[in-house]
Amino acid sequence: MRRAAILLLPLALVACRQEMAQQRRLDTEGRSSLWPDGAAARLPPAGTVARGALAREAAAATPPAVTPALLARGQERYGIFCAPCHGPVGDGDGMVPRRGFPRPPSYHSVRLRAAPAPYFFRVITQGYGVMYGYAARVAPADRWAIIAYIRALQLAQSAPLAAVPDAREHLP
Repeated sequence: MRRAAILLLPLALVACRQEMAQQRRLDTEGRSSLWPDGAAARLPPAGTVARGALAREAAAATPPAVTPALLARGQERYGIFCAPCHGPVGDGDGMVPRRGFPRPPSYHSVRLRAAPAPYFFRVITQGYGVMYGYAARVAPADRWAIIAYIRALQLAQSAPLAAVPDAREHLP
C-alpha cells in the first residue's frame, strides 16, 4: 500500500497543475455578479499615477536647450517619423503624399513659422487633421528634438544668401 501511494503521488501532483489559459476570468468589458454595478472592469483608485507619467510630464513641460547633439537627434527622428509625409526639407512633399495621401502643410508657411514650439509639441503628441498622434511612438525629449530640427529647417529656408558662409573658408 505504501509503495502504491509513493508511485501515485507524482501523478496526483501533475494532475493538480492548473494552466493560466484554463482559469476562469472576467472579460474587460463583460458583466460580473461580483460587483454591485455589474461591471467586470474596475476603475483605478483615486490619485493613481501611472509609472513614468510624472517624468513624461516633466519632460513635456520644458524644452531643452538647443545643442548640436539635440539637432542631430532631431534630424534622425525627423527622418524616421516626419520625412515620409513632410519631406526632407519640410515642404510637405514627402513620399506618402506623392502616392496619393493628403499633403501636409509646409513648415515654411507664414502660419507655421509663427507658431510657438508648444503648438508643434501638441500636434506631434495628439495629431492634427489626418495626422495621427505620435505620443506612443516618440518620447517627449525626441519631440523637442524634432521641433528644434524643424526650426533649423525653417531658418535654413529663409536665410539670405549673404548669411551662408563661403565653403572655401572651411577647406584645409
